Amino acid sequence: MGFIIAVLVNAAALWVAVQLLDGLDFSGEWYQWAILALVFGVVNAVVKPILKILTLPITVITLGLFLLVLNALMLYLTSWLAGLLGLTFTIGGFLDALLGAIVIALVGTVLNWALGAMGAD
Repeated sequence: MGFIIAVLVNAAALWVAVQLLDGLDFSGEWYQWAILALVFGVVNAVVKPILKILTLPITVITLGLFLLVLNALMLYLTSWLAGLLGLTFTIGGFLDALLGAIVIALVGTVLNWALGAMGAD
């Protein structure tokens, strides 16, 4: 059940980022959002931890700010993989990816907090 909720949170966060930022674009059906969120979740679960370890010195030197760049790169990788799957998720440029990663992180954090607060009753 937790995996399904994580995919739905990713889908909602991606949707908000696409709605707020002109540089992010997705055109597809509702079920394709779930596929995109699944791809994004797999990228963040498999690739991101490896890159976090490899880029630890840079992250320490930049006091953690490099993690924003890493999140943008994960969004770019998601866009590339989505294209391979026939999904139309495009990013206009690096700044759009960076802003998108920030929006997705904020929305995901708020949704996870809200869902956690609802389950605490």
